[in-house]
Amino acid sequence: MLKNSKVTLGIPYSEPVTESVADLLTLAEPLDYKSSRMSMGLSPGAQPAMGKGLLPSPGDEEGRPAWNSKLQYILAQVGFSVGLGNVWRFPYLCQKNGGGAYLVPYFILLILIGIPLFFLELAVGQRIRRGSIGVWNYVYPQLGGIGVSSLMVCGFVGLYYNVIIGWSIFYFFQSFQYPLPWAECPIRVVNGSQAIIEPECEKSSATTYFWYRQTLNITSTIEDSGGLNWRMTLSLFAAWLIVCLAVIKGIQSSGKVMYFSSLFPYVVLICFLVRGLMLKGSVDGIAHMFTPKLEKMLEPQVWREAATQVFFALGLGFGGVIAFSSYNKRDNNCHFDAALVSIINFITSILATLVVFAVLGFKANIMNEKCVVESAEKILGYLNSGVLSPELIPPHINFSHLSAVDYQEMYGVIKTVREDSFDQLGLDPCVLEDELNKSVQGTGLAFIAFTEAMTHFPASPFWSVMFFFMLINLGLGSMIGTMTGITTPVLDAFPKIRKEFLCVGCCIVAFFCGLLFVQRSGNYFVTMFDDYSAGLPLTVVVILENISVAWIYGTKRFMQDLEDMLGFRPYSFYFYMWKYVSPACLTVLIVATVIEMAVSPAGYNAWVEELASEKFLSYPPWALGVAYSLIIAAMLPLPCVFIARHFNLLSDGSNKLSVSYRKGMTKDLSGLEEENESRFILSKGTPSPNPSPMPSHRPYLGPGGAQEMTNTAGYGTGTPTKTGYQNINSPESVL
Repeated sequence: MLKNSKVTLGIPYSEPVTESVADLLTLAEPLDYKSSRMSMGLSPGAQPAMGKGLLPSPGDEEGRPAWNSKLQYILAQVGFSVGLGNVWRFPYLCQKNGGGAYLVPYFILLILIGIPLFFLELAVGQRIRRGSIGVWNYVYPQLGGIGVSSLMVCGFVGLYYNVIIGWSIFYFFQSFQYPLPWAECPIRVVNGSQAIIEPECEKSSATTYFWYRQTLNITSTIEDSGGLNWRMTLSLFAAWLIVCLAVIKGIQSSGKVMYFSSLFPYVVLICFLVRGLMLKGSVDGIAHMFTPKLEKMLEPQVWREAATQVFFALGLGFGGVIAFSSYNKRDNNCHFDAALVSIINFITSILATLVVFAVLGFKANIMNEKCVVESAEKILGYLNSGVLSPELIPPHINFSHLSAVDYQEMYGVIKTVREDSFDQLGLDPCVLEDELNKSVQGTGLAFIAFTEAMTHFPASPFWSVMFFFMLINLGLGSMIGTMTGITTPVLDAFPKIRKEFLCVGCCIVAFFCGLLFVQRSGNYFVTMFDDYSAGLPLTVVVILENISVAWIYGTKRFMQDLEDMLGFRPYSFYFYMWKYVSPACLTVLIVATVIEMAVSPAGYNAWVEELASEKFLSYPPWALGVAYSLIIAAMLPLPCVFIARHFNLLSDGSNKLSVSYRKGMTKDLSGLEEENESRFILSKGTPSPNPSPMPSHRPYLGPGGAQEMTNTAGYGTGTPTKTGYQNINSPESVL
């Protein structure tokens, strides 16, 4: 102590004395070593330079960009989670797995897995304020590979996802003509005079032919690349250009885009629902959807597919959720956000399913009427040629106004009387239920079934333009989240990189990598990446996220952090979900996925031009090697980072404090001691009559306010520390 201080001179001191350093620290704001004036070499009173376009939140000591408003943030999360899967995957699963009965396991698993894990990702991103790599390095550096695996999966998914946006752009511009180019089969001129319908189109349908031949110009096998499809190449370039412009300024630009890209799809879906309900047969489709097949609920496959859909519908594990939430203020109510976005996502899936089944019900009625007309013409031909007796036709049947019910009655009579030779007649039963049961998903739903239905709409070009513009916006919202999941952790790791250069560079590299998908065989690679690059790796990533927070960091400790951050303690429900239920469900899902991959043959549906139909083909050995290498590449960072940090081959970020910061901190403490060293008395004897006004339970937070400095195991070494503080893990610790 200084010789002239009041303490050493024995002068009575009337002011309350802080009992300990811990009390002193509770009075201080959490220290941020990176933005410290001492670390940044700034003079007192100087302000750190802010990057152009950054919108720092008030009081945000890190100078991190922030959302302009809560609405903008919610729309960004909704735009990321609500994607193409809500429109073409959820309705298919609903149709396949028992109609309305499928909604029961889906909703249960949304509560048990979806909302708790979505809340967990929002909370860690908002608390630590870093991208996926920085967050998991900070929580437990030995599992820092979680963030890298997440980034790898984002890259794989973004490559082929933007190809789908490119297809939608192509169809969007093709819709500005009447009649629509896929409304009728093209005519081929033979020998300069004879006109015939294109055989491939005649064997399939006009919309199927336009998709496979005029859009993709697809080859018959994955081994035959066929060269680049120049129209799809231009569409892919346009898609990456749009994405680049949307994310080039970070959340400042993407946030504004979200106002339109997130809201416009709802306008289109509502318009389609109103229009669809006015179409003949739409009620049949909706009734078919909501008719529950309760026996389906007992099948394990239904629960597995429901869990998978919940998992991907919310975008868990991609890093986009964490990246978006990292731009929030730390006191934002992320619990409310998790519930709100999850409910909006579920309602959107129901809305999209209503629209799809209303339109498919209309299409099924059109196809059924066409079947009745064609079969009735066959029967008339058999009557005229004497193959069938007129006595077989009920007297009230009128062939000029033949209804489906009348045809069913006539069909039943003929089948009963001519049982032995009935198959030779080639008559179709023309049952509406059979048309409704034809399962279509993915590109088959969007670019074939739904497109065919729209050709029967009045003013069909208008509805086609609206539909594909909606698909572009749905895809764009998801791509913005995917790109943010890639760029945010990179910018956190290398803050000197300008985000404009990073975004442009990523989009250019992704475009050239995406040329794989715009070959004539590119659709087969899209299927491969969709099946292998994301499913299993993302499930593993999310269960490790869950374990690292609930079991390594500690669920009780995390709940305390949430209470400090939100101002209230979350329900105990989340404690048990994070600790036990969610890990158990994810483990079962991983096992089921591995079994499914082992049992199901690895292959793809190839379009055979001669047959004008799809045929399942097994992957050749090299393609199978590519498929499994996608899984390995996405999961490889997990063991690599764990081993490297376990054997101290890779820094865990514990000693990232700059020398200038340490010296400056020492100087500050020394100066503070000169001013009043009585505030540093370490004695824990008699409490002072005026204790610290701050709650005694409030812990001192480490850099960035994300970690308590307590006596816990030092991350990266696995051994307890003997100092009064925990190892200071820098949120900037990256690979």
